Amino acid sequence: MRVHWTENALGHLINIYEYISINSPTYGKRMVDRITRRSEQIAIHPLSGRKVPEYEAKDIRELIEKPYRIIYCIKPDQIDVLAVIHSARLLPDEI
Repeated sequence: MRVHWTENALGHLINIYEYISINSPTYGKRMVDRITRRSEQIAIHPLSGRKVPEYEAKDIRELIEKPYRIIYCIKPDQIDVLAVIHSARLLPDEI
């Protein structure tokens, strides 16, 4: 199944890279690479992520790539990556 990165999620990736790159551009790139590689898992196994405890929706799931949560929505024709949130942060009421 096709994985689509929303503008919101892409913005999160850019912010993650920029923040980590202040101290190390190499580690910033590595973290973004780890997150994007991890998202490839959901193309093959969309249900492999757990349901997001903060939301009641069955189609909203997450994968953990420490220290980040990759939050995605399963749709009939594709998977939308909605957000990449540091696990220490609270999730917003809506994504």
